[in-house]
Amino acid sequence: MIGGLNDNLNGIICVNKPQGFTSFDVIAKMRGILRLKRLGHAGTLDPMATGVLPVFVGKATKACDIIPDHDKTYKADFRLGFTSDTQDSSGKMVECASADGITAETIEASLTDFRGNIMQIPPMYSAVTVNGQRLYDLARKGIEVERKPRPITVYSLELTSYEENAHEGTLEISCSRGTYIRTIINDIGEKLGCGAVMTSLVRTAACGFSLSDCVSLEELQENADSGNSAEKYLLPIDKVFGEYPSVTLNEHQEKLYRNGVKLDIKRMGGIKRGGIHRVFGADKGFIGLGIADSDAMEFSVYKNF
Repeated sequence: MIGGLNDNLNGIICVNKPQGFTSFDVIAKMRGILRLKRLGHAGTLDPMATGVLPVFVGKATKACDIIPDHDKTYKADFRLGFTSDTQDSSGKMVECASADGITAETIEASLTDFRGNIMQIPPMYSAVTVNGQRLYDLARKGIEVERKPRPITVYSLELTSYEENAHEGTLEISCSRGTYIRTIINDIGEKLGCGAVMTSLVRTAACGFSLSDCVSLEELQENADSGNSAEKYLLPIDKVFGEYPSVTLNEHQEKLYRNGVKLDIKRMGGIKRGGIHRVFGADKGFIGLGIADSDAMEFSVYKNF
């Protein structure tokens, strides 16, 4: 909507985050493009990174804090023989031990320790909070503090290419929320004894979306400059909750649900006992999430949209 705030957009726009932008920069840019204040994002990306950044628009922002812990996938380039204060090539690069003689087979053998359920120490240049302070704020002041290891899961970690002469390669990684890819690369470098830094990062999937679902900021801007609505870029809110079973209410049940009245599970068809469900109204449209209490046999509102 040109000339005023657009309050009619509700859903998810997947942006292919450009390099050099923080996730918050993307939100600020989109507020101007969409002329809409209510925006949020899922899964912070470092400025160096590009790729899938789901942006929640309008009423969809209610979903930001309750998104299931979806796996994320990445394509990461690295270079051996160096370390960095940021663990990537955007920081102060320091030449480490020689990587001569390290082969693809050597790297492959080192990856075993970084698959599965592992503990990871978050980097100083991160948004993790210690004693009420962001680590990156401390790091910029030259202060390093002790960080506790955190559990993460690396579902897959594969070396897809390695140039032995250049000491450069590419990893493909699927992991849980909270995983720092540059830290994995840094730790691999430590294990190899030569150091390693991440040189680029692309998030290829997050929250059930892939790069094929994404639009660029440039395309969004061009669309707005042409006076067109961004509605065609909206993806349904319920897609991020696809792992939950669904239930469809009749008109009477929908009215009760919307008013916060608990429903009798015994009178609801096709509902599984216990857990969160996607809720669809009589017109088959997504209206929110409900939670089934199998003990009380009641179905109540978890989050309305």
